[in-house]
Amino acid sequence: MFLTQTTSRQREILEVFLRNGWDYMRRLLTGGKTDEPQLPTPAVLRNILVDLGPVYVKFGQLLSTRPDLLPAAYIDELSMLQDDVPPVNWTDIEVVIRQQLPQSLESTFSTIEPRPVAAGSIAQTHKAILIDGREVAIKVQRPGIDAIVAQDISLIRGVADLVARTEFGQMYDIDSLAEEFTKALEAELDFIREASFTDQLRRNLTNSRWFDSSQLVVAEIYWDLTTPKLLVMEWLDGVPILAADFGSAQDGQDPYKKRAAVTSLLFRAFFQQVYIDGFFHADPHPGNLFYLRDGRVALLDCGMVGRLDPRSQQILTEMLLAIVDLDAQRCAQLTLQLADSSQPVILSRLENDYDRMLRKYYNLSLSQLNFSQVFYEILQVARNNKIRLPSNLGLYAKTLANLEGVARSVNPEINLLDEIKPLITDLFRRQLLGANPLQSLLRTALDLKSLSLQSPRQIELLLERVTSETLQWNLSVRGLDNIRRTMDEAANRLSFSILVGSLIMGAALISNNAQTSELSWLSTILFATASLLGLWLVFSTIRSGRLR
Repeated sequence: MFLTQTTSRQREILEVFLRNGWDYMRRLLTGGKTDEPQLPTPAVLRNILVDLGPVYVKFGQLLSTRPDLLPAAYIDELSMLQDDVPPVNWTDIEVVIRQQLPQSLESTFSTIEPRPVAAGSIAQTHKAILIDGREVAIKVQRPGIDAIVAQDISLIRGVADLVARTEFGQMYDIDSLAEEFTKALEAELDFIREASFTDQLRRNLTNSRWFDSSQLVVAEIYWDLTTPKLLVMEWLDGVPILAADFGSAQDGQDPYKKRAAVTSLLFRAFFQQVYIDGFFHADPHPGNLFYLRDGRVALLDCGMVGRLDPRSQQILTEMLLAIVDLDAQRCAQLTLQLADSSQPVILSRLENDYDRMLRKYYNLSLSQLNFSQVFYEILQVARNNKIRLPSNLGLYAKTLANLEGVARSVNPEINLLDEIKPLITDLFRRQLLGANPLQSLLRTALDLKSLSLQSPRQIELLLERVTSETLQWNLSVRGLDNIRRTMDEAANRLSFSILVGSLIMGAALISNNAQTSELSWLSTILFATASLLGLWLVFSTIRSGRLR
């Protein structure tokens, strides 16, 4: 269906591929081998996505969060993709705002700046002032973008369905990747979802035992004015964190202490999001981290979030410790615990690959260790061993890389181990004892009391069943059916062998003692039957491949 609906778009996409000289497309058009497609070089792939337009730029940004699928060179190149596009004219944007507001534009806003402060492929943002004087940011969806997205999504799903039939597509689970992307893109078209994500992050970070929550800001949502195509939120006055002025010694401030405080705040805030809340801002690049005029730090653009279940949180915590210890064996074990598939893996090979990968870090001090880079390489080793990992690990890795990159840019002297160690210690204590140690202790005491009261009676019942011979054991042995079938086949062949031997011996005895022609015929029939059964037995044994 998509092939007939989007013919002009297909022609445009084909022209882009050919213009960028993708060798695979040339092989495809000339009848070359296409069952093992190869990606273009990182730079060419980036150019292709840029030429294809905003939706494919989004796709490239999603791929940049999947180091478990792509090599490091592709991740680095795709991470540079920016969502910058020319802004839509104010007259067109004004029409969308008027359509989405429950009241007239004039009775809602006193002023709106026609020139946007930011423009992306899905929406653009304007500064405005409400009638009551509050400053707000208005995020408005680009007119007609939903139709463009629907058309490109149809194409992506169709192409993914074709590629999924190849070995390449099955290895990288192209269908699931396309479905993940289309769902993420459709979610970006619904600002209600982004508003709810923003609200949840704001609630989660309101109180914390690890950092001063008054120094971290997430914009407040104005729900009475927010719709699927219009998002109205608190205006946060500041600059991107890498452009911030942290003062100088001449004006009585200590810029080193301020930078250290900011990086510590970010690490602790994201550590809580990932390892405690299991719900984290998944795009903390420098443009989404603002340093406000009053010295606080703000998290912007909460449309992309990641989620981790408690089991994954615990495994990733242990993975951080394994990285600190450069423990290849533990990294391999934890990777298999995270695996999203049950395909057989050679554990010794995986451990050797991790050992070779970690060996280059042996001579580095822990303060020089780049945790996000090591984790990226761990995901790539897993990919090389055909281990499929959950997609949320890509978001986790991307978040860790962005956060570490920002922290080192703001404060090059930061020691990440010093930041992580006390948090991990506290985290393990919380995992062992819970958030409320006294409550956990009381619960354990009650469980022990219940066990102590019930144990004598349970032992008595067990002894009664043993002595009365009513105890039955139900055992389930994995692979027992295969063993049973093998034994049945062996028993059948042995029976046939005995039968063939008996027929031959009987025919020989009859032949030696034969006095009449009838007995001679009987001997011949027995020999023929034995020969046929013998040939069938030899043929079936050879065909089974079990001569050895």
